[in-house]
Amino acid sequence: MATTIEVKVPDIGNYQNIPVIELLVKPGDVVKKDQGLVSLESDKATMEVPAPVAGVVKSLLVKLGDTLSEGGLVALLETESAAAPVAAATSVPVAAPAPVPTASVATKASAPAPQAQTQMPVAAPQVPPTQTAGAVVPHASPAVRLFARELGVDLTRIAQGSGRKNRLTKEDVQNFVKRALSAAGGSAGPGVTNGEGGLKLLPWPQVDFSKFGATENKPLSRIKKISGANLARNWAMIPHVTQNDDADITEMEAFRKKLGEENKDLKITPLVFLIKACVAALRKFPNFNASLDGSGEQLVLKKYFNVGIAVDTPDGLVVPVIRDCDQKGLVDLARELGEISAKARDKKLGPADMSGGCLSISSLGGIGGTGFTPIINAPEVAILGVSKSAMKPVWNGKEFAPRLILPLSLSYDHRVVDGAEAARFTAYLAQMLGDIRRLLL
Repeated sequence: MATTIEVKVPDIGNYQNIPVIELLVKPGDVVKKDQGLVSLESDKATMEVPAPVAGVVKSLLVKLGDTLSEGGLVALLETESAAAPVAAATSVPVAAPAPVPTASVATKASAPAPQAQTQMPVAAPQVPPTQTAGAVVPHASPAVRLFARELGVDLTRIAQGSGRKNRLTKEDVQNFVKRALSAAGGSAGPGVTNGEGGLKLLPWPQVDFSKFGATENKPLSRIKKISGANLARNWAMIPHVTQNDDADITEMEAFRKKLGEENKDLKITPLVFLIKACVAALRKFPNFNASLDGSGEQLVLKKYFNVGIAVDTPDGLVVPVIRDCDQKGLVDLARELGEISAKARDKKLGPADMSGGCLSISSLGGIGGTGFTPIINAPEVAILGVSKSAMKPVWNGKEFAPRLILPLSLSYDHRVVDGAEAARFTAYLAQMLGDIRRLLL
């Protein structure tokens, strides 16, 4: 006789009404003990409801979007005695009867241990049974799911994970993005197809906000429409990683103020020092002064040094480019930076003013913050984010001394640059800013 078992949500702490985000099996699937049946996701964690015994899924009693709490009914399972026809239908040989050392309570109640061993279903080789909307995918941790959502990657497109018990890892998601970007003949970007290898994005939610209160529609500016589309593409198509570091700019700031006193008709900002330091870093680490070609298989190394500067205007963000920064001094850069920033705010920038950049700098130092993740300005492979400097106590070997510290946030394209190289880049950049005399070497 078949034994039917109710599967309920186990003790999940104080969580209530947790939504079902994945159906990991379907009716008729053969499952092992402790295999996940559905995934629940709270605002802090993802958890699976496991099968208490091995058997066959008779029915799923929940659907995507349902909410569950502890004790909620999830599925009905039939123990292995009901799964015998499934085993008989397979061509995989079954081992001879042998004593079973231990068995679940439900198994002992339904059949003697040796017979249960003989009739235990043996499935054909298969991918681990994680299922979303009919597609089989491996399991993934909450961190990997979040990482995939940030990149716009549908996990059902990844056939199998490389982690423990075939779980998806962050590297599996990154490798999927790399393969998608290197596939030939797409219109979504260099080497990307919208077909089998493309990224599948969910449709944008359509909400009538007026149901919740008063609203007002405000059209986006033309700049925000254009930059928004570019930012969305760059964030989805480029595997971003951000390296954070601090630079001691105490001496640099003292020199900047002195230089400003000598050039009272000119505003000399920390940005000009950052530009010169970035040029030095691009020379030392040429992979940052590069772009992927259209196929995504070759790196185009640049021999010039043009730096883009993100400028905040009333209509949105624009990134004019200062050219040949390696050939200009601090005063020349300060003058050109002032001119091109005014041009941006007066809406007089042309396409030529915003093209040809090697690296971009986005500075929020005049506003605040301690760090952020700037989005790479494709086809560049990195962008430097700068936050507000602050006076901090720093140990000098004998005592704590007040030092002016500048937070740096470098976002880079992980297809081109690895983490160790990015850490060396920011460390070198901080070294240059900490002792500006090195910029003369």
